[in-house]
Amino acid sequence: MVSRTRGRARSAVSAGVAAAALAVAGAVPAAGSLIGDGSFDDGPGAWVAYGHEGEVDTSTGALCVDVPAGSAQYGVGVVLNGVAIEQGSTYTLSYTASATTDVTIRALIGQNGAPYGTVLDTSPALTSTPTPVEEVFTATASYPATATDESPEGQIAFQLGGFTDEAWTFCLDDVELSSDAELLPHTSFAEGLGPWGLYGASDPRFADGEMCVDLPGGQSNPWDAGLAFTGLPVEEGENYVLSFTARTTPATPVRVIVGEAGGAYRTAFEQASAPLGTEATTLDYPFTSSLTFPAEGEAPGQLAFHLGKTGAYEFCISEVSLTTSATPPPPYEPDTGPRVRVNQVGYLPHGPKRATVVTDATQALPWQLLDASGETVAEGTTTPAGHDESSDADVHVVDFSDVDVTGEGFTLVADGETSRPFAIAADLYEQLRYDALNYFYLARSGTPIEAEIVGEEYAREAGHVGVPPNKGDTDVPCIGPREYYDGWTCDYTLDVTGGWYDAGDHGKYVVNGGISVAQLLSTYERTLTAGSAREGALGDSTLRLPERGNGVPDVLDEARWELEWMLKMVAPAGEYAGLVHHKIHDEGWTGLPLMPADDPQVRSLHRPSTAATLNLAAVAAQGARLFREYDAAFADTLLAAARDAYAAAQAHPDVYAPVEAGSDGGGPYDDRDVRDEFYWAAAELFVTTGEEQYAADVTGSPLHTADVFGHGGASWGSVGPLARLTLATVPNDLPGVADVRASVVAAADGYLETQAAHAWGSVYSPPGGQYEWGSNSSVANVLVIIATAYDLTGEQRYLDGVLEGLDYLFGRNALNQSYVTGWGSVFSQNQHSRWFAAQLDPALPHPPAGSLAGGPNSMTSTWDPTMQAAFAQGCAPARCYLDEISSWASNEITINWNSVLSWVASFVADHGQAAPVAVAPEVTTQPQGVTAALGATATLTAAASGTPAPTVQWQVRRGAGAWTDVPGATSGTLTVTVTAQEDGARYRAVFTNTAGTATSQEAAVAVQRVAPAVTRHPAAVSARLGSWATFDAAATGYPAPSVRWQVRWFRGPWLPVPFASSSTLRVPVTPLAYGTQYRAVFTNAAGSAATQPAALTVRLGR
Repeated sequence: MVSRTRGRARSAVSAGVAAAALAVAGAVPAAGSLIGDGSFDDGPGAWVAYGHEGEVDTSTGALCVDVPAGSAQYGVGVVLNGVAIEQGSTYTLSYTASATTDVTIRALIGQNGAPYGTVLDTSPALTSTPTPVEEVFTATASYPATATDESPEGQIAFQLGGFTDEAWTFCLDDVELSSDAELLPHTSFAEGLGPWGLYGASDPRFADGEMCVDLPGGQSNPWDAGLAFTGLPVEEGENYVLSFTARTTPATPVRVIVGEAGGAYRTAFEQASAPLGTEATTLDYPFTSSLTFPAEGEAPGQLAFHLGKTGAYEFCISEVSLTTSATPPPPYEPDTGPRVRVNQVGYLPHGPKRATVVTDATQALPWQLLDASGETVAEGTTTPAGHDESSDADVHVVDFSDVDVTGEGFTLVADGETSRPFAIAADLYEQLRYDALNYFYLARSGTPIEAEIVGEEYAREAGHVGVPPNKGDTDVPCIGPREYYDGWTCDYTLDVTGGWYDAGDHGKYVVNGGISVAQLLSTYERTLTAGSAREGALGDSTLRLPERGNGVPDVLDEARWELEWMLKMVAPAGEYAGLVHHKIHDEGWTGLPLMPADDPQVRSLHRPSTAATLNLAAVAAQGARLFREYDAAFADTLLAAARDAYAAAQAHPDVYAPVEAGSDGGGPYDDRDVRDEFYWAAAELFVTTGEEQYAADVTGSPLHTADVFGHGGASWGSVGPLARLTLATVPNDLPGVADVRASVVAAADGYLETQAAHAWGSVYSPPGGQYEWGSNSSVANVLVIIATAYDLTGEQRYLDGVLEGLDYLFGRNALNQSYVTGWGSVFSQNQHSRWFAAQLDPALPHPPAGSLAGGPNSMTSTWDPTMQAAFAQGCAPARCYLDEISSWASNEITINWNSVLSWVASFVADHGQAAPVAVAPEVTTQPQGVTAALGATATLTAAASGTPAPTVQWQVRRGAGAWTDVPGATSGTLTVTVTAQEDGARYRAVFTNTAGTATSQEAAVAVQRVAPAVTRHPAAVSARLGSWATFDAAATGYPAPSVRWQVRWFRGPWLPVPFASSSTLRVPVTPLAYGTQYRAVFTNAAGSAATQPAALTVRLGR
């Protein structure tokens, strides 16, 4: 927000757009053109032409006049008199005009009489094609509609004479003059409400130029109390400015909307949390309406202040204004802080340390790393990286990975900017693993969240347990017949209490719960399978849970809460008995904020789906093997449920969740390809049981040998990677496990290639560069795959890739923002949630520390109204993000986003306590010999594992000489320009770290053999008898071809010319030369080529 002082605080804010409004009475006339209908379908109207030839022609719907040849300046024109202009007002003059010849005319708004002043004077260039013209101006003088003794009347004039000697025709159409106009008939609350309606509050008090009311608190929805004016005409495409002066005590944001007071309650403008404090503040909100609302009817336009809150407060307002505007709202510009972007949390001492600098500089820049006292720790120069399309910015990269000093408060200085502070510490991410996992207890449904566990700020009543106003989840029916379910419903009810609320709403979804449970279980299972996992880090009493101290790892206790709910979602009877209901949620969307216990909506079960059923089969099978040690009976229950669900899915393989199911109060989670779910469920069942039937289904799946690792790793709709990771990391006897593991490593290699090319160090590279909904979760899911490659190989580069990939999430990004609440200097804290809603109601908390925001989303078809308004002029993909609670498309929080963050956080925490044990290099990629054309480049590649990451030095050996270092050749890739000198040269890479050295095999560079090709043919020669004749020829080829000249008489055979082995041939002209022809034959190991013959003509005499 940009603030300025003008008596009272005033702020200019870009508008959001979204939800509902309430109705009161009143009306105001629409604002339109100040000059009436500007078309000429019914004749010229009040418009007058002068100095023209013939009649004014409006037969085509435009006003056309013929301008005589040689007409004088001011001698011909078209005018409209009686136009009132007010000094200081902003106007828009628009029209369409054409001319039968290319000509520049004069168009003005001024006085129809001396002194002939103007407030707009332009020179539009016209052609035969009708040209639309729009001029926006602020009047510097006032003109009356009717002339007075003091001032001539105002007029719009098009002066046509004197601009060309030719005769031509001028045509004018669609003329409109509009200005900022006040739409509200009552703008001051100094003495009364006027036509405004007030509800849900105390009686108003009027004093000191303002109206004040007391809000009682205890209101579930913002619109449970409000101040509204109804009868407001709003036009699509029109620009408006809403301005009001108000205050609240204590400081409390309020919701302000311009929308319809009925019907679907659509909105053209929404500010979900107008920031009001105890001092009167004037807020301006320019916006462009995307909708039209009439002043009357069943859904008239309305301006409303929604004042309902859970806590009591006082609201006071003095003035409000809504005007039309000729000026579109300014584009949204986020405050991105310093141009030096770092991981605001920090860096591990032994890990990569890179930053990104946004700069127009094209040459390397100096940088300095400063400690907390301002002393220089390290310095160097940046590496220019050019233009980054994802952020639409020119950037450089800073690499200070060699720094291993530790501490807090480091900053990086480059290009005159100082980064936000960060730490270099070994225990950097230790708490993040717990913060990310503690999120899930706060997402529990069907149980109170206890203050003694999470503190008063986050404590709340149990939601959806049948206590009014909840309808409860204790006895939930199926949704009534819907066309998108082919009329399906059911005749039973289920107790589906428990589980996790999926995201910012009160819905619970099996497929999103499935991947979330799987990733929590895998976070724990990695402690059993990965050598680098820290023992006990995820044991009992490590999380804030009521189950602490029960002897079971807390992460398993948390996963069990969702597993038990998923078991309740199995259909007990009917057509789909044994399948799992896809979801349960309200039958209508609710507003924000709304605590779970206050949700009054009817809730219903949705049709079972094959995808949901296979999700249960997969996670129940995984849970069965992990709970075996702690609760054998529960493990048996899970395994039986997994088997039954898998069999039910096989019996009903194509019961899909349709996209249309998102129209009744919840997301659809639609999916019409369940091959990946079958693959995942079979894999988990095989790893748990070892049974052949599941092994056959795994190896028989078309996904088993396919590339299942997309640009975003795993997701609820793409679970093939989950199967592959389980098969690769959990011990099992599946044939070809080595290939499975190799596929994970190959996928990780691809992601590292993406990262290496990304100036922000990100591993995310979506198709077409367009960032998708939940892009941050895609980043984290890719990091899981890279981290797994590290677990499989121990290669440092994979660990480094994970650590650098996290930089993006913690601030090294286009917005200079950490997307994890509570982590970093500037972090997301207004994620879309109905109960973590401090932005809307100060009595409620922000999301807890460790909550991952959805992240940039440039897919405009998925944008919420807040994004549509803020980014009306578009945005670079990596900048399409708003930390606004109303932006569900970019700022949602969900269980499956925090589940993957938990996995990654636990992985990096395991690698932060100490530098890894040194391991000598081992060559993993051998260089291969290359044959290339002369002058081309040959590329040799080698790689080696080792800890720490080994350095590399390429060496070359030519002939019988010694091996020598290639200057500057210290990366895994060596590029050699192929010359004759390089033919047969041998290269090798030598890898070195503190633990030892490894040398790759030799790779030879050979020059490609190329047969001769003639480039110059000998020319025919005419020479005098007794003189000498010279012929010349040339050819290319490798090796360089030899040459032999040949001669023949007339058409006889070609014979060698003795000793003729150079490119030039010189022969005596004797009588024997009559009828001779010469040619050159070029030869090398690859072939030969002969020139065209050249004749020798013998002349007599001179």
